[in-house]
Formats: sequence, C-alpha cells, structure tokens
Amino acid sequence: MALTNTYVLPHKRIKDVFEKVRDGQAPERVNHQLLKDWGFTSTNDRAFIPLLKALGFLTADGVPTQRYHNYRDHSQSRVVLGEAMKEAYGDIFLIKEHPTLSDKSAIEGKFKSFHNVSDNVAGMMAKTFFEVLGLSDLKGVTKQHSHDKKTPANEAPTQAENKPNYPQVAPMIPGSKLAGLHYNIQIHLPATKDIEVYNAIFKSLRVHLLEE
Repeated sequence: MALTNTYVLPHKRIKDVFEKVRDGQAPERVNHQLLKDWGFTSTNDRAFIPLLKALGFLTADGVPTQRYHNYRDHSQSRVVLGEAMKEAYGDIFLIKEHPTLSDKSAIEGKFKSFHNVSDNVAGMMAKTFFEVLGLSDLKGVTKQHSHDKKTPANEAPTQAENKPNYPQVAPMIPGSKLAGLHYNIQIHLPATKDIEVYNAIFKSLRVHLLEE
C-alpha cells in the first residue's frame, strides 16, 4: 500500500486550491508563479505542489495529469479525488474504510510510526489528510469499482458469442487450378445464422477456384 508524507501548513486553504484546479483552465505546468497568480503568495503555500503530485494530479515536473483534467468535471470531481486518496493514503484505509475525526489519534499514530516523525508533524499530516478527505467521495469510488466488475443479466452477448460458426475453408488441392499459387481472397459474408448459406458460399468457391 502507500502513505504519503506530504502536508501543508495552511491546510484550511486546501479547499481553495482544489477549487482553482476544478474551475480554471488546466495550465501547461503548475509552479510557484502559478500559485502566486492564484493568490497563494506565502512560502508555505508552495507545499500545495508536492501535495498535488502525491495525489496524482501532477507529474514529477508539474505537468497536469489525466486525473487533473478529470477533476475539472464537476460531476465527478469528488469521486476522482476519492480515488486519489485511496492511492496516496492506502495504509490509512486499512485502519478504517471510511475514517472520521474520531479516528484522528489512530491516524496520527500511523503517520508517526510509518514516517518516523514527531507528534507535531504527524498532526499536520493528519490535518492535511482530513481536509482533502472532506472534499472526496470514497463511497462513490467503491460504487464505481463495483459497477465495473458486475455483468448485467441483460447484457448483450459478446462479440465472440455473436460470431457465426463459419465452416473451415477447404485446403489447397494438389493439381488444381491454383496449385503453387498463393492468393489473399477476402470474402464479405452476410450476417445470418443459417449455416446452409455459408456452406453454399464455400462450396461455390471450391467449385470455381479449386477444382479443375
């Protein structure tokens, strides 16, 4: 699993950062200058970039990922962030599938032991976690994965199931008109379940192409 060690001191502004991501045009790169343009001018605000990287919104060099673009869709932004949380904080969800503030002590302890940090740093990691958690939809992630795994009873047959049982083409007959020659013949067969139609087609091919 995974447990990121990123945290931000102005954790109350995490919501504002994700609003900028969701509501604005995706930039070519997220850097310190862009944060300033967004209104995050403090040196402490620079920690938002490592957080976005840890959540899979940015590549290592700050380029927006597909997850960043998916988050900009208001209809799925909370689920997208929930999926990111599952990946970045996987070990936390082993403690509690749907953590609440009542689990804060256990979560702080996990950060402290996993990353070998002080109580103060573990507390800031936990505050960052809960702020992002408040913007996420974990239940939506679970439903989405469950839906992907289910196969509806009335689902249309697969392509393999719909494929007709075509008769095999007769092998080349020695001494026939085409002996020693190689042709690539493409046949567009009609869509039908009547096997006799295919039998008639291949019989005609044999008569006109293979036999003397």
